Amino acid sequence: MLAKFRKALGAGPQPALGPVHPTHPGWGEYTGTLELASGDRLRLRPLTFRDGKDWCLQRQADREFLEPVEPTVEETWAQAHSIAAWRGYFFTLRQSAEAGFVVPLVIEVNGDFAGQVTLGNIQRGIVSECWIGYWVFSQYHRRGIATAACALGTDHAFSRIGLHRVTATYLPENEASGKVLAHSGFRKEGYLKSNLHINGRWRDHVLVALTEDEFVDSCTGRLIASGAARRVTGDEV
Repeated sequence: MLAKFRKALGAGPQPALGPVHPTHPGWGEYTGTLELASGDRLRLRPLTFRDGKDWCLQRQADREFLEPVEPTVEETWAQAHSIAAWRGYFFTLRQSAEAGFVVPLVIEVNGDFAGQVTLGNIQRGIVSECWIGYWVFSQYHRRGIATAACALGTDHAFSRIGLHRVTATYLPENEASGKVLAHSGFRKEGYLKSNLHINGRWRDHVLVALTEDEFVDSCTGRLIASGAARRVTGDEV
């Protein structure tokens, strides 16, 4: 029982190296570390139950940034980001991750929780794709964190989960998000009318995508070549 509980809490992440898990490839793994031009060190690691306190505090603090661009919540913002809400959210994600449908990751900056990257709706077979979504705590805005996190997440989807295609959507007025995705090589593919219910109403979204045959170099490789980041030897942050 104790071992099962520890597993549920997300103990024991492994480096994203070697053979992948047959049921949930890419889950439970942490990426390599990048050092950005700002001096920040960043990696992605598995979301764990212990992240709940930071998740609640940061998302409640950043309501003004997050609520206008995220799916509508039925309760108040505070209720949707309470410890009670976190428990349900985490264990639902964990169950989906173990089934191979989602890979929830933490953006870790200098060892601290700084947001999330989620690789969701993972599909196999003739589709072989997922979507990528992310948010970054406002304390880390305008430091290249979102761009680096998106690059690491996209690389993870191709190299560890083994997918053919990664998609993303963003609100037409959210040019900053569009630029983050463009830095990783995502191209515009379409315009989705009334696509998602965001902050109380149906909103249009821009659809972007990247396929493995367009993936000539890794997304992190593009960042490194541009001088925006360098790889850190080992996994220390």
